[in-house]
Amino acid sequence: MEIGGYLELESFRKQPYYPDLYAVNFGRTALTWLLQALKCTTLFVPYFLCDSVTEKCELEGYKLSYYYVDEQLTPLLEAPLPTDSYLYLVNHYGQLTDEKIQQYKKQYMRIIVDHTHSFFQRPLEGIPTLYSCRKFFGVSDGAYLYSDIALPLVPDRDISKDRMEHLLGRMEGNASDYYHILHQNAKTFSKEPIKRMSKLTANILGAIDYEQVRSKRNENYHTLHHHLNKYNPLDFIAADGPLAYPFYHPQGLFIRKELARRKIYVPAYWKNVMASMPEDSVEYRYAANILALPCDQRYTSSQMELVSDILLSLLKKYGVSHL
Repeated sequence: MEIGGYLELESFRKQPYYPDLYAVNFGRTALTWLLQALKCTTLFVPYFLCDSVTEKCELEGYKLSYYYVDEQLTPLLEAPLPTDSYLYLVNHYGQLTDEKIQQYKKQYMRIIVDHTHSFFQRPLEGIPTLYSCRKFFGVSDGAYLYSDIALPLVPDRDISKDRMEHLLGRMEGNASDYYHILHQNAKTFSKEPIKRMSKLTANILGAIDYEQVRSKRNENYHTLHHHLNKYNPLDFIAADGPLAYPFYHPQGLFIRKELARRKIYVPAYWKNVMASMPEDSVEYRYAANILALPCDQRYTSSQMELVSDILLSLLKKYGVSHL
């Protein structure tokens, strides 16, 4: 134990949003940790899924069976499932309501819910549920896992100090200057074993005003929806504390690049889906053409109006203002 010397980062004394869940390093490691405890041999996963999950599962020796989704993101998969298998339900853009989850539980019996896109949607009793923190908060890692069965002890704690440069850099500089570091960090995640959440990440998550975050995300989402709804063919519900505002346009790849030229950065989720699926599939069209417009807690309603104005001007300029 060291006493004295220079001060470290302050320790914050608020409460994490999920104090009773397993706090671990990554969602993908939490999943394989859970699969081992459940004695799962085969996991049914959607084609519409980031390959970080599937690659980790395959690396750990789990068999994967893929299913399609329809335009409402409903799994196209017959029940019942084979013995020793589970259905992995991904809550894309928060469209998986609690009622739907309960229906899938009755239909498929053995399900695991991925709430990576819906941090504020609490787990349902008896249904294993995963959360990832990086898409909602300024942390470099961190995940939560709900399970009603006891999981084995995780002896090692993660260390996050070497993953913080892009976060600290963006706070005092420009995101574009540190974007490559973000990706360099991400490349190392697949090799990580299950660990407890780092002290640094837990410290930051303990200091967040979660009600303010949830409220601001809702407010910004509804501002975007007010301006863009009549141009948006997606019949999606508004999640509570949403990840983003999903706007669909058949020239989404082009519009995304034009927004980036104007310093509005819209992530391209699931590039692996675009590389592997037919262009006329739901999975390809959604991965390519859904613009996940930012509506998070950093921004005000006036900034959301600016995003709307720029997007509408692009649609008008390129002759695609009406769908």
